[in-house]
Amino acid sequence: MNSRWIDIKASDGGTLKGYLSLPPGAGKTGKGPGIVLIQEIFGVNSHIRAVADQYASDGYTVLAPDLFWRMQPMVELGYGQEDFKTGIGYMQKFDFAAGLKDLAATVAALRALPEGGGKVASVGYCMGGMLSYLCAANAGVDAAVCYYGGGIHTKLDEAGKIKCPVLFHFAGNDSYIPAAAVEAVKQTFAGRESVRIDVYPGVDHGFNCWDRAAYNQQSAALARGRSLAFLATNIS
Repeated sequence: MNSRWIDIKASDGGTLKGYLSLPPGAGKTGKGPGIVLIQEIFGVNSHIRAVADQYASDGYTVLAPDLFWRMQPMVELGYGQEDFKTGIGYMQKFDFAAGLKDLAATVAALRALPEGGGKVASVGYCMGGMLSYLCAANAGVDAAVCYYGGGIHTKLDEAGKIKCPVLFHFAGNDSYIPAAAVEAVKQTFAGRESVRIDVYPGVDHGFNCWDRAAYNQQSAALARGRSLAFLATNIS
């Protein structure tokens, strides 16, 4: 893949890194639709970079910001028990307000790239799923995809600010997101034609990640197909 790390200027004057993955022929075709890809608690690790490359292969210019940079730059964790505990620790200390500003800066940086400049969607997983939802309300994205975003049900007061299309993916047997939380999201967005909520029966949190025990190929493929159709409709 045609990929590299770039610098992103934060609103407070600092600088964070972002993993940029470009579609085939980006240098020849110029501007195209963009995706801000939002990490899990494990950092912009090899899996997230592979997901960025995957979307780039579909023709998107993808930028995944290093959101934990204020605590520890370039965090890269795996999915074992110790790394999981470390990731939870980072999430508990994470300044979500500052992180949302960093995401807005990432959206602006992506729009300013020669290979970007078109519409931009946010796509996030787990912690990133909730942040993608908040991007829809606050970061000026044109669309948002939210995979099993923990805590969305605690931020439903933000729903009224969302004007762009949103696609939610939830696991039917999620160990971290209770069914009541998903139902609250459904009720909040009932009647909103631009919002779609899909629940995948019998699978657990993290079903999209092929490096995790919870990975489910069928649900991951179905969700990815729906995400690509959603992105093609709303930002391409």
